[in-house]
Amino acid sequence: MSMTPTISFHGAAGGVTGSCFLVRHAGGVLLVDCGMFQGSKSVQELNYRDFPFDVTEPSVLLLTHAHIDHSGLIPKLYRHGFGGRIITTRGTADLLTFMLPDSGFIQESEVRHLNRRNRQRGAREVEPIYTQADAQRVLSRIRPVDRDVWIDVEPGVRARFWDAGHILGSASIELELPGENGPVRILFSGDIGPGDKPFHPDPHGPARPDWLVVESTYGGRDRPLITADERRAVLGAELKAAFARGGPVLIPAFAVERTQELLFDLDLLFDQGVLPPVNVFLDSPLAIHVTQVFDRHLPEINQAGTPAPFTRRNLHLTEDVEASKRLNRVNGDAIIIAASGMCEAGRIRHHLKNNLWRQSATVLLVGYQAPATLGRLLQEGVKRVRIHGEEVEVRAQIRTLDTYSGHADHAHLLRWTLDRLPVSGGIFVVHGEEQERQTMKGGLVEAGIDGGKIHIPALDSQWSLTSLGGREVAASTAPRAVTVAKDWHNDYAATMLALSEKVRGEKDDASRAALLAKVRAALGLG
Repeated sequence: MSMTPTISFHGAAGGVTGSCFLVRHAGGVLLVDCGMFQGSKSVQELNYRDFPFDVTEPSVLLLTHAHIDHSGLIPKLYRHGFGGRIITTRGTADLLTFMLPDSGFIQESEVRHLNRRNRQRGAREVEPIYTQADAQRVLSRIRPVDRDVWIDVEPGVRARFWDAGHILGSASIELELPGENGPVRILFSGDIGPGDKPFHPDPHGPARPDWLVVESTYGGRDRPLITADERRAVLGAELKAAFARGGPVLIPAFAVERTQELLFDLDLLFDQGVLPPVNVFLDSPLAIHVTQVFDRHLPEINQAGTPAPFTRRNLHLTEDVEASKRLNRVNGDAIIIAASGMCEAGRIRHHLKNNLWRQSATVLLVGYQAPATLGRLLQEGVKRVRIHGEEVEVRAQIRTLDTYSGHADHAHLLRWTLDRLPVSGGIFVVHGEEQERQTMKGGLVEAGIDGGKIHIPALDSQWSLTSLGGREVAASTAPRAVTVAKDWHNDYAATMLALSEKVRGEKDDASRAALLAKVRAALGLG
């Protein structure tokens, strides 16, 4: 039986998270990625909604890499009835062993905290998206494969994984499936690395696919060319300046790859005498487990050949909660690396609450900060924030290093895409904010690609992959798209901070009471 293949975009369409693509073809249905939506609370609420497709239909899931915005809803998928295999690389399979159960633990912990507050308010209790046990059950369904070789996925369908140079195990996925006029080849970029990384070769992939689905996280944004030695020099300079202010240095870090790159570079800076051997606290159980996975894979991924970068005597692994709490007493020259990278959850929020008000402290942001996250607010220079329901004044130095990005910038994305040409069908630009996707499209048009072949799919839209090009055949009747620049949660927090500041600014208690009376009247509270 022949039919026109279709692709549906159920994530990473209008935002940088939630990657999930559903492909229908004559032989069946399959998924590429099933990631969690991350960012503001409004965006995160999408994780609690039903999948916009029948989860029992796909027979297999192909996974580009282990980052939670690409893999984090897989346990939910199984919980709701998916029964297929997960095909991915060996590095990704090893990372998922820790990352998915950790994600389940986070879901349970956050829901316990939320339900405690809901009971106090008399509100309805909620269930976690999935549990740690759900995540553990998924692991037996993972089928690791080698890169650069074709594998049979299902009857009439085969796939090949290419090194994407993004994180350990990351891959672009080339998919060949039956079409009306013969095989159709689709290449999913996954997340493309910037090149010149300590643990990976530069990304590569095949030429001449019929269709290309390409990420655009840094579409429109170019970073200055910088070598590994120059990157370490910048890190060393930032840390020396932070120690001169009195320390400590807080680094909100992503548990996978970013943390290991930092430890790798710190190791060299200590050995070279650029930095004194200050205490480095890795305060993230997940990052500790992931570092152990990296250590096992070092013989195959250590491009620089540096021996034992994760075993320094001044590196302290902080797994239990009590040890993490004791770090609140750390002052002076010390580095605390803790998740999450965007400051939206995890132990970093406790450290920020205890240190943001200190002029001697430094917060060093080393990764992408999505709109409306606490990390982005700090990056934009806000003077007060709310953490765990409490107001905290920001007196610490907020610094940003854009030299550790795991994503290719605009120029590298264009080059990677152009190296895949010619593309006979078309190009879908995904995994980016709207401005970045449009800028990426503009760059491809300037490079000579027909703009009619470049598509910006909306969330939950479906496109047919005909021999004449892509055509949208179904837009979502109940779109889940949300505005990610701001949401009501952050607007509420900003309003409360502004009101608090205004009240404090009144000259006496009578003036403060009068102001609050006006606010209550405006809200209809009498």
